[in-house]
Amino acid sequence: MAEERRKCLKARQKWGLRGGGALSAWGGKGRGLQPPLAGRGGPLGSSPARRVADMAGSRLPRHLFLQGVAAIFMFAFASLYTQIPGLYGPEGILPARRTLRPQGKGRWQQLWETPTLLWEAPRLGLDTAQGLELLSLLGTLLALGALLLSQLRHLLTYLLLWAAYLSVCQVGQVFLYFQWDSLLLETGFLAVLVAPLRQPPHRKQAPQSKLAGASPHEGLSFWLVRWLLFRLMFASGVVKLTSRCPAWWGLTALTYHYETQCLPTPAAWFAHHLPVWLHKLSVVATFLIEIAVPPLFFAPIRRLRLAAFYSQVLLQVLIILTGNYNFFNLLTLVLTTALLDDVHLLAESGSSRRKKMPTSWPRALLAMLALLLELAIYGLLAYGMVHCFGLEVDWEQYAIHSRTSECQLGAQRAGAGPPLLTPLSSAAFTFHQFSQWLKTVSLPTMWLGAASLAWELLTALWRWTQVRGWLQKFCAAAQLSIFGAATVALFMISLVPYSYMEPSTHGRLWTGAHRLFGTVEHLQLANSYGLFRRMTGLGGRPEVVLEGSYDGHHWTEIEFMYKPGNVSRAPPVVTPHQPRLDWQMWFAALGPHTQSPWFTSLVLRLLQGKEPVIRLIQNHAPTYPFHKQPPTYVRAQLYKYWFSQPGEQGRWWRRQWVEEFFPAVSLGDPTLETLLRQFGLQDKSPPRARSSSSPLTEALYWVRKQLSPLEAPTLLWGLLATVGAIRVMQALLGPRPSPPAREKQRPAPREDSGATSKQAAPAPSNSSRSQTPRRKK
Repeated sequence: MAEERRKCLKARQKWGLRGGGALSAWGGKGRGLQPPLAGRGGPLGSSPARRVADMAGSRLPRHLFLQGVAAIFMFAFASLYTQIPGLYGPEGILPARRTLRPQGKGRWQQLWETPTLLWEAPRLGLDTAQGLELLSLLGTLLALGALLLSQLRHLLTYLLLWAAYLSVCQVGQVFLYFQWDSLLLETGFLAVLVAPLRQPPHRKQAPQSKLAGASPHEGLSFWLVRWLLFRLMFASGVVKLTSRCPAWWGLTALTYHYETQCLPTPAAWFAHHLPVWLHKLSVVATFLIEIAVPPLFFAPIRRLRLAAFYSQVLLQVLIILTGNYNFFNLLTLVLTTALLDDVHLLAESGSSRRKKMPTSWPRALLAMLALLLELAIYGLLAYGMVHCFGLEVDWEQYAIHSRTSECQLGAQRAGAGPPLLTPLSSAAFTFHQFSQWLKTVSLPTMWLGAASLAWELLTALWRWTQVRGWLQKFCAAAQLSIFGAATVALFMISLVPYSYMEPSTHGRLWTGAHRLFGTVEHLQLANSYGLFRRMTGLGGRPEVVLEGSYDGHHWTEIEFMYKPGNVSRAPPVVTPHQPRLDWQMWFAALGPHTQSPWFTSLVLRLLQGKEPVIRLIQNHAPTYPFHKQPPTYVRAQLYKYWFSQPGEQGRWWRRQWVEEFFPAVSLGDPTLETLLRQFGLQDKSPPRARSSSSPLTEALYWVRKQLSPLEAPTLLWGLLATVGAIRVMQALLGPRPSPPAREKQRPAPREDSGATSKQAAPAPSNSSRSQTPRRKK
């Protein structure tokens, strides 16, 4: 055996094959020459370096992550581009030019305090809104290029995408104050660290061989994606209970969620009418997936991480099917790639699986203990779910009951009034008990993350020790030092917003972490999360309906393209587009109009008949009831909406008038002028007219004219179809390694070592080399 390995090493040195080379994985006795498995680019067989490489086999997940981030950026920029004139243009609801006013500070200080590239728009002859259009177009094209061309998945590409979206968010005002915008910024910055510094040289080689030769630091930065996914999911589950929302505590939240969410899909109607016991069980499953499962992201047992991955995918897919949450759930799915590894994605053949079976009794014992531990964890999760929520099965009524406090659904189902919500009663656990539990586990979860990060650092250091050559070792050390320091710093920064959910833990954090977070907080490198904190619309979905009139007596409803209005219209499917005005209309209905100052500006633009704003409501002019002449009066009414009952033909909704939301006003009305002056929305400085249009301005106008007839979802789906078609063409027409080319690499080892070449010839090796590339393509 020692003689065989010595001959193998001699052949490797002759061909310049180091750890991660094209033919770096040599089998043991009787295995012959085999292609390297994903992430196994280290030295021979079962050496420690190779085992470390197995644990860090994340090259394919990193590629998927970078492609997914590029796709999300493409959707985000393209979706925003279609809405810029109506939201931020000179005639928009909140003109962007009001947000960037020079304060007499230095150029770099101004850029640091308000980090946006739009400060440079005047140098290009553009106003702020036109600069937004340019950034959105360039961001869309750059993200599309990174999605299609691997050469563009470079650190600089993702740095530009992140900087462009950060620039947009600085002037986006209330229409870009969503958690998924912050999540995209944080994910985009992590993509900067995950993206390679340089692309490997193009060589005709087996696809699996491209996975080898990873730099020691590459898996280190990717760990931050897993930590971000943990913070997002764990906090989203915890805030549902810390909010004291009776619907979440009573396990009845999903009996309201499907009809009260911002933009439901047609599937939400069917989900809403599922049995109540199934809704309760779904809420328990949600708590399980969001609170109990996330710690398994850092489990040393691979199957536990994969189980956590599929549970998160299941939750996100169900949300996508029943709600239009733009790119948020797609972005969360991109984050879940951090739970995968190369071996799982390559779907190894049966022979590869047999090769991984332990042969010695110590390894067999460890495998058995790992399996027992895995089964124990599954059993503990199931027992905890039943015990903590007091689940009981009623076999006579085929229902599931819970000892937690419940909401009376009869009145809400019948539409007769608000539901009777009982206070938090004695349950399987109380709010105080949960608060104490949260206080107990908050700090240990941080230590869990720190321990996992320490392991990643040790793994990276071990991989660095395997680098050959003093120059390569020096370069790898420099990269590992830089990216390692950045990873540790971002982890420390993220602890501050993560601890917001538990105030006492937040106060015990290291003061240096607070100072570091305060320094870069405006860059949104780390954010706090917590979705669906409280269930709204428990007495019916509040909805604002705008109305216009020419005489003040006969009123016509102004229907939006996406949000509920006409009770006979089916809910639309618009993912991954986010109609930001429709979303803000949903938030506006939750309180008085004075809490949404932009609503007064919307009323003003409708009275003025501004086309950019009208296109946010109806993209096709003939469908807007006042397309020929602006209305003389505009007002808003507040309604309560409920899903229709099964059997009501031709109706998706039922509604009931509640009260007047915004009084009837006209241009020059004292009430309107007072509100505009109170909120600072008066046009004190109208846009400066330019003497001549620059070529760049004309180009932007031409692009806008070509794309304006398309509805935003159609544009985004068209981009997605284009990407799919191009990827199919690349797969069909791209170069493939031919069998003769692979055979030409084999005679040389035969000349160097006859014994080794005889072991390289058997059929299993050839089969492995020929089948794996086809499966990869």
